[in-house]
Amino acid sequence: MSTSASEISARIVEAVMAQKLAPGSRLGEQQLAMLFDCSRTIVREALTRLAARGIVTVSARRGWFVIEPSQDEAREAFEARRVIELGLIRSAGTAGKLQKSALRQLKTHLQREKAALKESDVGNRSFLLGDFHVCLAECLGNTLLADTLRDYTARTTLIAMLYQSTHDAVQSCEDHVQIVAALERGDHAAAEALMAEHIGTVQSALRVQAPADPLAQLRDALAPLQNTATTPAPRSKRRKPGAAPDPDSSTYLGALL
Repeated sequence: MSTSASEISARIVEAVMAQKLAPGSRLGEQQLAMLFDCSRTIVREALTRLAARGIVTVSARRGWFVIEPSQDEAREAFEARRVIELGLIRSAGTAGKLQKSALRQLKTHLQREKAALKESDVGNRSFLLGDFHVCLAECLGNTLLADTLRDYTARTTLIAMLYQSTHDAVQSCEDHVQIVAALERGDHAAAEALMAEHIGTVQSALRVQAPADPLAQLRDALAPLQNTATTPAPRSKRRKPGAAPDPDSSTYLGALL
């Protein structure tokens, strides 16, 4: 039985969150069709969905590629996550403490994170750290925003890969533990503050360089030369017929040489 478009798109998002698909990776239709044992039409449908979700992009002549977020897009992605996640926690605060089943689910996820930190599977660790935020949204009772958050988490994973994030995985897991602890005791204000700090820390760990000056090379090439003389050349003196040559003149120097 061939794989559906939804299953293909889900697998690609999981691979991105596990840092197994780097920014700019090419996604060939024929190769994916062979891998998933389906038609190129189904693959194209899956990639089109991912393009609408901002995970892949297409070029008319070059094909499909995983996105390479710009610095502006990186900033917008973190801002979107901040709005969604802080808003979810704030809204949940009006409903009181989380249900015990939701807390059990979150704690189980934290146990998997801690176990992954002790293993060598970086992909599984990366996926679990990102998927915590999706799990949190589901536990807070909003599956629609959980799906949206999954896409933004995938984007920020690509951003972390592209801009060589220095954020520590152990610290990220500890942040998650503190957030869940605040939710367990019903302190949604503290949980919201902890989440804001966590997202800010992850964002600040990116090695984002200042925007390059597009005119830098041309500006350097056309800068005035330091050795260019601006003082006008001295006027040559007219010598009377039969007079001795001027000792400073080139004629006189030529005669001496």
